[in-house]
Parts: sequence; structure tokens; C-alpha cells
Amino acid sequence: MTDVIVVGGGVVGLTTAVTLAERGLRVRVWSRDPAGSTTSAVAGALWWPYRIEPAERVGAWALETLAVYEELAAAPRETGVRRVAGLHGGERLAALGAWAAGLKDAAEVAGGLRVTLPLLDMPVHLAWLERRFAAAGGAVERRAVSGFGEAAEASPVVVNCTGLGARELVPDAGVRPVRGQLVAVENPGIEEWYTEADPASDATTYFFPQPGLLVLGGTAEADDPRTEPDPRTAREIVARCARIRPDIAGARVLGHRVGLRPAREAGVRIEAEALPGGGLLVHNYGHGGAGVTVAWGCARTAAALVG
Repeated sequence: MTDVIVVGGGVVGLTTAVTLAERGLRVRVWSRDPAGSTTSAVAGALWWPYRIEPAERVGAWALETLAVYEELAAAPRETGVRRVAGLHGGERLAALGAWAAGLKDAAEVAGGLRVTLPLLDMPVHLAWLERRFAAAGGAVERRAVSGFGEAAEASPVVVNCTGLGARELVPDAGVRPVRGQLVAVENPGIEEWYTEADPASDATTYFFPQPGLLVLGGTAEADDPRTEPDPRTAREIVARCARIRPDIAGARVLGHRVGLRPAREAGVRIEAEALPGGGLLVHNYGHGGAGVTVAWGCARTAAALVG
């Protein structure tokens, strides 16, 4: 007997599944892809409310998630979560939402906003979520679905955490891909992260020190579904990062990553609706570029709708 089927095995789906299973429900995750092959695995994964709406709800979800990550950072090798200092170039506290009051050590400096934040090694974190889910009695199944009715036949409650897949499955035409390209290089000795984003541009500049490498970014190309790395874009990313840290220019390239952020015009959707036959469908999708940042807050909000 299964109480809930969560469709989607990225960070939002797994976090939601863990939340439900640890409340005593019998939960299964149906995921087309292994966690390591989802969009979540490609994420640069710095905690920060980036490209996500609605603003009036995001702050609370983000801060709730921040509190969890700060606890998980006590065991970084196990959970993949570390607290790392860095600089948001050109940022000012006054330009942020009310949630910024929850930042413990943020300080405005000449170049922007200096703060220590959770930085996640996503392959490690996703594997940890799967282990935690299994410890709570959950099971992950590799299974693609063509509609939520399939899951409703096996469980009275279905939770939709399909990300970009919600465009076809719901269907929701407001879900759009926002392409992100990254370059992984040998770390020349950089210990702090850096970001600089222009909301009016599809080019961003950031670098994140991850175990064994440095992740350089990036792009935010709306309605671009390409999943293959673009060599010219990769060169531009390296050049932008090298303007901030010249030692990046000579770093050996280890690989390239592309992910499609699941943006939604109306913002994150967390709500319930009835399914034919008396089942319940709970939606939790549309997290744009901040699924990692709001994962626990959104999971708890969705779990409350499951009841």
C-alpha cells in the first residue's frame, strides 16, 4: 500500500518525499531519470533566491530552507552542504526583500554584499537525500509517466514535482526552460564564491569552489531548450570570470554542464486539486533558478496540503 507517489526525482521531489515519509506516510518517488541526471545535479547550488517568484512567498520558503542547510552543514562530507563566504558583486541590502533580514553576517562592502551562505555539492546532496528517504521507508522507482492518472491508480495522493515536465504533464504552457551553461575547471586556489547578475541580461558571472573543482557560470537564456554546451558561450564564461580572478584564465577545463531551469510565468505553484476518481493531486513546481534555495520550505508547504 502506498499513501503518496511523488512524481519527479530532482531536489524538490526528493526533499518533498523525505518530508512526507518522515511524517509517517508510505511514499514512493517515480522519476524518469536518476537523481544524478536531473537538472538539479547541474545546479551551481548557492543558496540565494535567484529568478524565482512570487516574491511575497519566496522569502519565507528560502529562510526555512536556509535554516535546514545550516544544520546540514555540520556534516558537509555526508550531506554535501557547506557554509562558504563570498561576494555578491554590486548587491545592496536595500535592494533585496524583507527576507534579507534573516542573513546573519551580511555586510555591505565596496564591491557589493559580503556574506557566508550554504553552497551545495549537488551530486553528494542528492545521494544523501535518497539515503535519507530510504531510511524513512521510501523507495525511488525509475518510471516515466504520460499523465498523473497513472500514479493515481497506484496511490490516493500524487505530488507533482516534475519541474520542466509540468509543461506537458499538467499541462501548463506558462512553464518555460531557462538555459544555464557552466564550465568546470581545475581550481587554482579560490576558496570563496563570487556572483554578479544583471537581471536584464542572459549572461551572468559567477564561480563556486566545489570539492575538486571550480564551477564557472553562467547563462540564463529564456526559452532556449538546447542541452548541448556551446563552445563560444563557454569561452565567454571563462573570460568573464577571469576578469574578476585572472588566475582562472589558465585553469584547465574539466568539463561542461547545461541545465534547463524550470521557470514559470506566474511563479511557483503549490496547490491541490481533485483527480477523477477521488484522488488528490498536489502541485509543487515552477521554481526557476532557485529550487535548491526553497526546497525545504516548499516541501513543507506541499506536505501540509497532503494532510
